[in-house]
Amino acid sequence: MTAPLLTFRDLHYAHPGGADVLRGASMSLAPGERVGLTGANGSGKSTLLHLAVGLYKPASGEIMYDGRERRTERDFEDMRRGVGLLFQNSDDQLFCTTVEEDLAFGPFNLGWPRDRVAARVEQVLGQLAIAPLARRVTYRLSEGEKRLVALGTLLTMEPRVLLLDEPTNGLDDAARARLLDILHELPVAMLIATHDTALLDALAATRVHLANGVLAAR
Repeated sequence: MTAPLLTFRDLHYAHPGGADVLRGASMSLAPGERVGLTGANGSGKSTLLHLAVGLYKPASGEIMYDGRERRTERDFEDMRRGVGLLFQNSDDQLFCTTVEEDLAFGPFNLGWPRDRVAARVEQVLGQLAIAPLARRVTYRLSEGEKRLVALGTLLTMEPRVLLLDEPTNGLDDAARARLLDILHELPVAMLIATHDTALLDALAATRVHLANGVLAAR
């Protein structure tokens, strides 16, 4: 049996000054597995994804990645080399002047040499069919183009896990179909938080539902 790549064990979390959001959430994600994460608005789906990469800290419980518990910022910095979070709002993910610079930022931050970064950026531009956008200013792109570029910023770092927060939110039919085709071909594990049941029908064989702070198989 394949060992889990990412595991949440009995996670508890409350926003500062607010009510409990997670009350013992547990699940595992195996290499290459695609799991849909469903739940009502405000149930804590985005919170769970933010916890997964260390943007929030759980009150208690464990986050395991690649066989190691992750607790400190250094732990999560290492983990983010292999786990990428696609934010619900692409503008939160894109902050460089051009598309090419945004795609190169992560690998440069990891200390890759310039020639390796350039080769990887070119590869991802081709993979996502966005090479004509390379020198475009990111804030002038369409929502669909921004979503692909945001995904590209993760792919340049060669992740093993993608955490996708409402990836089709705000996209028109054409952009949604294009994104779905790209995600379908990616050989990485995915945890997909979405209300888009058609997306999950196409991508995720397994689903978990978040309600009252706990996760249950659907």
